[in-house]
Amino acid sequence: MKEIRFAKNLRELRKSKNLTQTELAKLVGVDQRTVSGWETGISEPSYAVLAVLCEIFEETFDGMLS
Repeated sequence: MKEIRFAKNLRELRKSKNLTQTELAKLVGVDQRTVSGWETGISEPSYAVLAVLCEIFEETFDGMLS
């Protein structure tokens, strides 16, 4: 269940910042396909990458995951 919430939250946050998956991928240091995987719930980022995402979107871990 958390994966789906994270995926939805990430997609909404990315769009709210007017970022493409490719742009977000460059900010985080991953491939665009990785971001796509996160947003579709296929995979999840590591805690280190999640921390970077929290900084980019000015969100807490709880905010990103719930």
